[in-house]
Amino acid sequence: MTARRRDAADSRERLLRAATGLFAERGYDATTVRDIARAAGVDAALIPRYFGSKTGLYVAAITGASADAPADLLQPERLADLLDRWQTQGTGPVLPSVVGRLDDPVAAAAAQQAVEERLVRPLRSRLQHDDAPDADLRAEVAVAAVAGIALARGAGALATLAEASTDELVALVTALLRQLADSAPAKNPSSSSIARR
Repeated sequence: MTARRRDAADSRERLLRAATGLFAERGYDATTVRDIARAAGVDAALIPRYFGSKTGLYVAAITGASADAPADLLQPERLADLLDRWQTQGTGPVLPSVVGRLDDPVAAAAAQQAVEERLVRPLRSRLQHDDAPDADLRAEVAVAAVAGIALARGAGALATLAEASTDELVALVTALLRQLADSAPAKNPSSSSIARR
């Protein structure tokens, strides 16, 4: 590999690392290409050269962040691994998209696909295999709960949650997800009671 190619590969990797960290910390919309280039120590003009646009860089960042095996959140060891990683390395650029809308439709679609493939689909498959009713809704509620817990833990505003050990959280979250997976859907009293009023 020539020195020029090595430099290009190094610049691309530095941009990708910087973008992954900033997208996770600030979110997609609040992160600018100048912020990313400054953090990477390279010229902002390299972003369109290597990634086409900020959106292309975001898609590359979430693709890289999603490279490991999908997560079945009902497996305590897998949940523990994720909670540990999110606590020590940050949640990455995908998880914040679960609780916040992205203005860019291409970035939003890429984030939605990553969440679906990495978190929702494995859980939905488990719930469907166990004949749980409303498997789609239950899987998405579970993912939203875990994302919220991980993001709140990292933010530190809830002190007891922030200080809880991974083992404590895994026990509680697993019990919560099990309850969600096993319970029958609640009756909706609102329609009949409203009709009688």
